[in-house]
Amino acid sequence: MKNSSSVDWNLLLDSNNSVLKTISRWSSGELTTREVVDSVTFTEFSGEFRKLVRNHGTTYGRRLARKALRYRGELV
Repeated sequence: MKNSSSVDWNLLLDSNNSVLKTISRWSSGELTTREVVDSVTFTEFSGEFRKLVRNHGTTYGRRLARKALRYRGELV
C-alpha cells in the first residue's frame, strides 16, 4: 500500500545510471543532501528525492536508500 510518504524507488534507482550513482554516493555519506538536490534539479527525479528528505530527514533517508540499493543488488 502506498501512502503520501512513499518514495518511488523505481524512479530514483532504475531510471538513470547517473542518478543511481548519485543516490548511492549520498547514502554512503560521500555527498551532502544539498549537493544531490543541486545535481538533480530540473529533472523528473528531483521531486522524489526532495520528498524522501522532507518526509524522513537526511539520516533516515540515507538508511532507506541503502536498504533500497541492497534490495536491488546495488550494494553501496
